[in-house]
Amino acid sequence: MDTVKALADRIKVNISKVIYGKDDKIKLVLTSFFSEGHLLLDDIPGTGKTSLCRALAISISAKMTRVQFTPDLLPSDISGINYFNQKENDFIFRPGPVFTNILIADEINRTTPRTQSALLECMAERQITVDGVTYPSELPFFVIATQNPIESQGTFPLPEAQIDRFFMRLSLGYPDASNEFMMLGRYAEQSPLESLAAVCTKEDVILACSEVKKVMVSDAIKKYLVNIVNETRNNGRIRLGVSPRGTLALFRASQAYAAIEGRDFVIPDDVKAVAGAVLAHRIIVRSQNSVKAGDTNESIIELILDTIPVPIE
Repeated sequence: MDTVKALADRIKVNISKVIYGKDDKIKLVLTSFFSEGHLLLDDIPGTGKTSLCRALAISISAKMTRVQFTPDLLPSDISGINYFNQKENDFIFRPGPVFTNILIADEINRTTPRTQSALLECMAERQITVDGVTYPSELPFFVIATQNPIESQGTFPLPEAQIDRFFMRLSLGYPDASNEFMMLGRYAEQSPLESLAAVCTKEDVILACSEVKKVMVSDAIKKYLVNIVNETRNNGRIRLGVSPRGTLALFRASQAYAAIEGRDFVIPDDVKAVAGAVLAHRIIVRSQNSVKAGDTNESIIELILDTIPVPIE
């Protein structure tokens, strides 16, 4: 796993030239990326979500497209269309923005559910079907969707089934004062993105993704994962627990996090490091009358992690 760790370190350092003071969040983004999962960035505007995506694409020499989701966006605007070419006297397929390596779905909750669902097939199966013809997605393929949790007017909240398709949900948050001061110095003359260079190739990433799946997970760790998930289904504060898809996501994320740390086996700390980002958006809490004041999905997952016995062998 030394190769995977070295690759992750190079990408993380490169992204850190653009996003300051968020090394832990960048590591989780790479965990999702190497797990071949998709990411939901739930954060207020201006915290660097798009810059992070662009920095990741540049770092791995990948193609990136950005779609601004609006209420009038159609599914064909995402997937592509067959149009009639008079010169060829035939229909020709024009690929949509999903035919890329990294897709930024900006403000995904501002478009209609019909258009939101156009992403489901390519996210889950890495392919898209247009007029009965199926086209494979390019590899690597990584969807980073963003939404503003504060402003709800004119939005279409993502249904639980679609939120469950996202491997992780993260929030970058504000930088601290020292990192924000450093940011002003770096951005004074030009954006660091303009001078950012690639540190690896797409082929390196594809190889790393295959190596991540070889990370060993002992039976004790597997039981630990299952116990955590089962507790979300039996906890009195939770109305809807984590699905089996969430169990697999926690398993894959633990493998990827261990590989990024340079290990070929998973330890309980790997599970704890990724559990909040992988599981919190997959649960639905009961009504506020039955939940303690101040409880959030993340805090409930943390409480579960504190109560489940950790394997010691």
